[in-house]
Amino acid sequence: MRLLLVEDSVALADELQGNLSRHGYAVDWRTDGRDALYQAQIEPYDIIVLDLGLPGIPGLEVLAQWRREGLGTPVLVLTARGSWAERIEGLRAGADDYLTKPFHPDELLLRLQSLLRRAKGLPNQPTLKAAGLELDESRQVVQRGDEAFALTAAEFRLLRYFMLHPGQLLSKQQLAEHLYDGESERESNVLEVHVNHLRRKLGRDVIETRRGQGYCFTGVAR
Repeated sequence: MRLLLVEDSVALADELQGNLSRHGYAVDWRTDGRDALYQAQIEPYDIIVLDLGLPGIPGLEVLAQWRREGLGTPVLVLTARGSWAERIEGLRAGADDYLTKPFHPDELLLRLQSLLRRAKGLPNQPTLKAAGLELDESRQVVQRGDEAFALTAAEFRLLRYFMLHPGQLLSKQQLAEHLYDGESERESNVLEVHVNHLRRKLGRDVIETRRGQGYCFTGVAR
């Protein structure tokens, strides 16, 4: 999942980037409100983590402008201030959730997971379930019936995206844009390699190839 992290604290951002990357997020990092305002408008992010105390343009103003311009990406706001007045102001500006500093990294991950599922109209359950598969996002293990399969980091990122979009036709370009950050190479043959790895583990027909169009996740193994 592609994530925009907007945080001006280098130490905190480094920590968050490492943790988020280990849990399957492709992270782009911006430190200034002006850069963040522009960045979210030119790239297809799945979710945004936004600090309020930013240089350039304050976080609440950035958020309000995103919403005025029709950006519907879920936004989780980070703040060092926990007043009810500020929370209400942020929710009115369009925040989807709030997290007050300091916070535990696992809480951030769970809140992001919840927001992503809500955005896709899925229930917020302990595991992600779709098309006969059950994905444990914390352990990066997928289960089908009584069989469990450990996933590499790349396989996990790809399968999670498929399971959040069951039955949908996903082009190679769309998958690349949502699975890799702005600094990564997005070669289609890399995607094909990881798709084939998933097929070997889960069954060749779990992911259908639509020639010239992309892939469709069905979860049906034959």
